[in-house]
Amino acid sequence: MKMRLFASLMFAGFVFAALPVSAQEAGASAVDTNMEILKEKLKADKKLLVAANMNLTDAESKNFWPLYDAYQKDLMQLNERIGKTISAYAEAYNQGQGTIKDETAKKLLHEILEVEEAEVKLKHSYAKKLGKVLPATKTARAIQMENKIRALIKYELAAQIPLAY
Repeated sequence: MKMRLFASLMFAGFVFAALPVSAQEAGASAVDTNMEILKEKLKADKKLLVAANMNLTDAESKNFWPLYDAYQKDLMQLNERIGKTISAYAEAYNQGQGTIKDETAKKLLHEILEVEEAEVKLKHSYAKKLGKVLPATKTARAIQMENKIRALIKYELAAQIPLAY
């Protein structure tokens, strides 16, 4: 249940990250500040969820958390690309009144598939790094947790994004 609530909150973060750049360029406002606070809260909540389920020893924690933080930083870059792709899709969908041009669909599909490939490569890279500092079961658990959280977020996104026509 906590994982589902967390995923819903992360989804909200994804949606807000996908807001048009023009709204962000308008300057730092109360909304921007609140969004930054929300993002930081979500990161902290995710970290607490991971910590509660990893059962790390002190020695494992010393090695795990720097890798976790680096992974999350790299993942944020992919999340930003996803947000921009969702924004571009929404803009094209709205301009086309429920349809998008083939050229646009091809471009957006290519981008999202590139992001998914990059995510798998990133996951492989960090699984290898984690495997050097954690037992295999804890490495698997860390990857499983990330997979579950991202699957819930992707489910929420899929439910909100209409099919391309």
